[in-house]
Amino acid sequence: MNALIYKGNRVADWFGRRSVDILRVSLGLIFLGFGVLKFFPGASPAEALLMRTLDTLTFGIIHGRPAVLLTAVMECFIGITLISGRLLRTGLLVLGFSLVGILSPLVLFFGDLFPGAPTLEAQYVLKDVVLAAAGLVVAVKALTAMPVRIGDGPGRA
Repeated sequence: MNALIYKGNRVADWFGRRSVDILRVSLGLIFLGFGVLKFFPGASPAEALLMRTLDTLTFGIIHGRPAVLLTAVMECFIGITLISGRLLRTGLLVLGFSLVGILSPLVLFFGDLFPGAPTLEAQYVLKDVVLAAAGLVVAVKALTAMPVRIGDGPGRA
């Protein structure tokens, strides 16, 4: 029985040390997958909502297919940085910026998304709340693991 508890503790310890990295890679795969879909017209179920949202947020400057392609590039970049761990701070910055657009339909089009019961688009946006929370967990670990030192340049004491 003690051997089983010991093995269970070792497994729990391993997951405890690796859980945020597993979350980071999983989140990266989700962003990369959804980003790649957007390169193919009609493949993303959120395409129409995305176009409408970016058109509204940019006051018509970015709309239609260019809006979808811009989002595809951003999501693929976020995914690659999360999966690889390289340029992670930059990827997290882009993720933070993109979360404004990702979650804004909840404010901009609430009545359309929730005419009574949540529409499929509403459910799509609501799952992004979980992605935002996961992104915050990854960001906290990444930013505490790589502290930025201000004023510690050469010649400073």
